[in-house]
Amino acid sequence: MNDILNGPTIAIVDDDPSMRRSLLRVVRSAGYRAEMFASAREFLEWLPGNRAACLVLDIHMSEMTGFELQERLAVPIIFITAHDDAPTLARIERSGAAGHLQKPFDPSTVLRAIRQAVQARHDRVGDGGELAEGTIQTTDPLSPPSSCDGSGGSGSGKP
Repeated sequence: MNDILNGPTIAIVDDDPSMRRSLLRVVRSAGYRAEMFASAREFLEWLPGNRAACLVLDIHMSEMTGFELQERLAVPIIFITAHDDAPTLARIERSGAAGHLQKPFDPSTVLRAIRQAVQARHDRVGDGGELAEGTIQTTDPLSPPSSCDGSGGSGSGKP
């Protein structure tokens, strides 16, 4: 994938090709580097040699669900789903995810969630802290080369 941008890397994991392409365009338009994966397995194969500051992760995928992938990582996750039913919402709440979005969503909403997740990770790790698997160390993870839409609060990413 394209690594020419200087912001933190955002990983997009979704089994829907059109959703992956759409998210990739939105994330890169904000100045972040982005990688996209059709499955949790593809992401896990990429991970050993790479780092991600945040995952935008579909919940309902074959092979391994977004919840199952989350259990293996120490990185802020923004869940995305078309199935915002009560059991799914309850599980998201218990998961400690940095956020969740119901498909379809507005580009500024996803960028705001990403910025909050990256901020939460930065606040926990700090510039000199050790980075857990699935994260990226940057000099300024909050400032991609171009500005993001929306305003941020603090996220509650998975510790």
